[in-house]
Amino acid sequence: MSGHIHAVRALEILDSRGTPTLRVFVQLDDGTMSAASVPSGASTGEHEAVELRDGDPHRYLGKGVRRAVANVNDIIGPELHGFDWTEQSRVDELLCSIDGTPNKGRLGANAILGVSQAVARAAAQSRGVPLYAHLGRLGAWRLPVPMMNVINGGKHADSSLDFQEFMIVPHGAASFSEALRYGAETFQALRSLLHERGLSTGVGDEGGFAPALKSNEEACELIVAAIARAGYRPGEDIAIALDPAASSFFQDGEYRLSRSQQGSKSSREMIALYHSWLDRYPIVSLEDGLAENDWAGFQELTAELGRRIQIVGDDILVTNPTYIRRAIAEKTCTAALIKLNQIGTVTETVEAIRLCRDAEWGFVVSHRSGETEDSFIADFAVAMGGGQIKTGSVCRSERVAKYNRLLEIESELGELAKFGRV
Repeated sequence: MSGHIHAVRALEILDSRGTPTLRVFVQLDDGTMSAASVPSGASTGEHEAVELRDGDPHRYLGKGVRRAVANVNDIIGPELHGFDWTEQSRVDELLCSIDGTPNKGRLGANAILGVSQAVARAAAQSRGVPLYAHLGRLGAWRLPVPMMNVINGGKHADSSLDFQEFMIVPHGAASFSEALRYGAETFQALRSLLHERGLSTGVGDEGGFAPALKSNEEACELIVAAIARAGYRPGEDIAIALDPAASSFFQDGEYRLSRSQQGSKSSREMIALYHSWLDRYPIVSLEDGLAENDWAGFQELTAELGRRIQIVGDDILVTNPTYIRRAIAEKTCTAALIKLNQIGTVTETVEAIRLCRDAEWGFVVSHRSGETEDSFIADFAVAMGGGQIKTGSVCRSERVAKYNRLLEIESELGELAKFGRV
């Protein structure tokens, strides 16, 4: 099969925070037209690929993306005109070559990723197959266990919590649709508990509640109570996953838990804190428990807790094969968070996942806090078969869009659909 790209263009749109981002449209020579929208993060690693912003203070507070849009329309589009779309890797190699920088700083990773994803989606449409089947080939049948954000803190909410995400993991369900039901019912039970205690039921960036709690521990206590109220067994049916996003409260060599007024801690003391939580709460996954440059601390964290729970690297790894290779060699994590916009192309993201598989690591396909209604990562998670996805709470349409797409995929697969524990 062969074919060529006819046209590529981009448009400035808004994400779930009301911040500009890109939507890229790709048309193939057979008339197929497809689009992809690019998310953005609030809690970002310093080594992520560059998200190009305009910097004009008189427009969108400097966060416009007209430059990135122009790069798609004026540079990338003409270069891709007539290019063979049938090999995603060659398309992505060309995009990286046009940019010519190690961090995609010339054209912007947001511009490049929008094109990469739109080409992949157009190729799937032209072939007449679902996106997950196009990207995953035969055997893309595993639905991911969702990590569902139910309490927000840190940079994702104006609350009293230092830690950024408290998630529920309905890994005891028999299917994805049942897992989604477990999560939705627990979310509603948590809403009731908060209301009864006179706490806010307003939500943060990712749809989780953002109450003014007394401590980070109280968030875990509330979640355990909500799981039980919903009729499920904490740990067996539904577990807890944490994303402290520790870089956000790391300052001058210390972890400053100032929001919750729990003082400053060393890496060793943070590890001791997490260790104590494992005996009290049904935690199965810990993401970014230490700061992005605390490699020695991460190594100690993994050595101490890595046999009991999944130790996930996000800011420390940024979906970058270079950092993932280092982490594998140094035994710094046991899993990687996978965000397409951290690295900038579909092909490079697949390479990051390949490294995880080769090392027998886990990996978690993830959204960003600034999302769109695009459900690309739902198909991508099924295509990669890693069995885990982070895409926010069962609240806010930009999050629910991914869950609804996974329900569609499960229905399409029928008896072929697989689902399993974290």
